Amino acid sequence: MLEKSYIKFLDDLKIQIKQSRIKAHLSVNRELILLYYKIGLAILEKQKEEGWGSKIIEKISLDLRKAFPEMKGLSITNLSSMKRFADTYLSEIKKLEFLHQAGGEIIENPIFNIPWRHHVEIMEQVSNINERIWYIKETIRNGWSRNVLMHQIKSDLYQRQTSIEKTHNFDLTLPNPQSDLVVDLLKDEYNFEFLRGSNFKERELEDHLINNITKFLLELGKGFAFIGKQYHIEVGGQDFYIDLLFYNIELSCFVVIELKTGEFKPEYAGKLGFYLSVIDEKIRKKHDQNTIGIILCTKNNKEISKHSVRFMTKPIGVSEYKIAEKITDKKIKEIVPSADEIEGIKI
Repeated sequence: MLEKSYIKFLDDLKIQIKQSRIKAHLSVNRELILLYYKIGLAILEKQKEEGWGSKIIEKISLDLRKAFPEMKGLSITNLSSMKRFADTYLSEIKKLEFLHQAGGEIIENPIFNIPWRHHVEIMEQVSNINERIWYIKETIRNGWSRNVLMHQIKSDLYQRQTSIEKTHNFDLTLPNPQSDLVVDLLKDEYNFEFLRGSNFKERELEDHLINNITKFLLELGKGFAFIGKQYHIEVGGQDFYIDLLFYNIELSCFVVIELKTGEFKPEYAGKLGFYLSVIDEKIRKKHDQNTIGIILCTKNNKEISKHSVRFMTKPIGVSEYKIAEKITDKKIKEIVPSADEIEGIKI
């Protein structure tokens, strides 16, 4: 009974593989992911219908590799990932298929539009389905490589960027859809752990960030172009210097970033509002959108910062940043046992 059912099942898989490989030149990645989904779904369904155990995957892998010796991706591990993939996204895919049938229009499914190794990383590192879909969509939107995706997951970008506790006044000072786009851009906390140290002075922090500009831009998000640090502006015959000035290509606007090495203070919002007003008047062109400002500090008392920015007429957000702790000799001694302690360990 098993042999007859299995032979038909294996033949069906072979047909699906052959059909997908013919179409592959039209859309290689999408067809591959769709194929992997179909294989994973077929395994899931047969295990439920026939009561096949986990060992069947070894047999499927062996037989498929015999049938397609030149084809990669048919290992036991990868077939297990396909099964997990189908199980993970089955409800999401069926939901989109239902909307497609009901609306009569093509609905692009992001699940089939990122590379397979990206999917494996997301499945292994992220458990929440909404968070998984978010990383898939952000990978497509930003064109993340697998290494960048891994970094973003490790730095908990989802929680930092989708936090409902972000401090800003963008909803009051910017028109839609710009306000929504800027809110999505702002992170509740910025991760500068590519720097290591403590007690930085503000100018030192600027220098370290610019010396690591590639990592800094990656953390800021998509579309940022660096213009300058300690950017000089002259107002009323006096000189002023903006910590960091950027232009965001996606938002078509200048972005002023003020770095503070301590806790947020209400007067920071007033100073930043002044800078934004000057940029809008003296530098911004007709095609540019409203200039926005971000205050980055080591500690953000959200109750204070919320009231500080809500009355401002210029768009301002306030966030924290964190830096990796510097490993000192004292810290090493706390972590690593001494020679005497090692000798005293009984094995």
